[in-house]
Amino acid sequence: MASRLQRELKKRGPFQSLEQEVILNIARTGDQLLVRAERLLREHALTASQYNILRILRGEGKPLPMQEIASRTVQVVPGITGVTDRLESAGLVRRERSTEDRRVIFVSITKKGLTILAELDEPLVAYEKKLIGCLGAAEQRELIRLLEKIRDHLDQ
Repeated sequence: MASRLQRELKKRGPFQSLEQEVILNIARTGDQLLVRAERLLREHALTASQYNILRILRGEGKPLPMQEIASRTVQVVPGITGVTDRLESAGLVRRERSTEDRRVIFVSITKKGLTILAELDEPLVAYEKKLIGCLGAAEQRELIRLLEKIRDHLDQ
């Protein structure tokens, strides 16, 4: 019998391997979670990448070099300069050149950026609970463990 993913993708034959089916399941699930979260972020005129950058800056509590922000994002942001440009245009971040090294640009979150994050905190926590609520706490911890195990393997 065809797997659920085979039916969802209307794939006629089986996957080439169990590993392929796992990878495609992870990709499809991740995409669906991201799409749903982005709907909520759009209500505040933010993308997932912009939200991620704002959270990094709020969490650090001080200006960070743009390269450091890029290294901390959940998803790779190839155009981090463009994302930062849009955040700056919206008044959510501020950029300053380093006085020691003019090539380094520090980014800090503004009061307006902090306000938007504060408005999103509670609705996003509730939304995350709704999205992952089908898994118990032990299942969530096991899923985290398994995903971390895969990432550890990728880093080798």
